Amino acid sequence: MAIVKKASAHWAGDLKTGIGSISTETGVLREAPYGFKARFEGGKGTNPEELIGAAHAGCFSMAFSMILGDAGLKADSIDTQAEVTLDQVDGGFAITAVKLILKAKIPGATQAQFEELSNKAKEGCPVSKVLNAKITLEASLAS
Repeated sequence: MAIVKKASAHWAGDLKTGIGSISTETGVLREAPYGFKARFEGGKGTNPEELIGAAHAGCFSMAFSMILGDAGLKADSIDTQAEVTLDQVDGGFAITAVKLILKAKIPGATQAQFEELSNKAKEGCPVSKVLNAKITLEASLAS
């Protein structure tokens, strides 16, 4: 069964002074502004790398929750941050790395289980599979 999710972007103008908006079919994002300044200069609005990071953090957290359940564990909390690196390479730009930073509280989990299962989630998350970048994981188990 294929699941299709939709998002759209609108852009007007040139690269540096133009402005765009991003929307999702669910309406969670509705004409969210994005542009050159938000992407490269810390300006207001969102950017593709930030959105990929949010998608990756969310996907990883859900995958980790599923894998924990398969192992008979249930998290009190899973907090994931994704740091997406955009580098200039070969005269253009590329996402070269994603660092996932996980902090989780999982009653009954050993450090060894935590490391094994979180790495399994990193490899198995559908967003991890689609990204052609070095993906690392920094994970800490809270007590």
